[in-house]
Amino acid sequence: MGMSTGGNEGGMMSEINVTPFVDVMLVLLIIFMVTAPMMTTGMKVELPRAQAPVMTVDAETQMILSVTVDGKYYINKNEFTLEELGPKLVAIAENNPDQDVFLQADGQVPYEKVAQLLALATTAGIARMGMVTQPGTTP
Repeated sequence: MGMSTGGNEGGMMSEINVTPFVDVMLVLLIIFMVTAPMMTTGMKVELPRAQAPVMTVDAETQMILSVTVDGKYYINKNEFTLEELGPKLVAIAENNPDQDVFLQADGQVPYEKVAQLLALATTAGIARMGMVTQPGTTP
């Protein structure tokens, strides 16, 4: 009356069939791999303010890239469109690779415009950039 190992016809089998278990686990793995990137969400971030030492910016020796609230771009006091700015920055980076560049953006300018200007300057080959800000404290 013992249990057979499957050698006889019609006897009980003592092995566990893991194939359905593996199939279910692979399907779950694929589902989690597809849905995991969709589960990331953004959050509202308020950037901190801090006291910083005052730096003097000399417009004759240093280049100032500016973005105004109405979307105009300037190199020092000369106005350019975003399309004109790219080749101009490439020429400046080629002629003077050690040029210090300061980015000055109005506080109401959307971050996208500031990021575009930073990316344009970096792509042009400008390696050293600084941000011009107003001194301030936490509100």
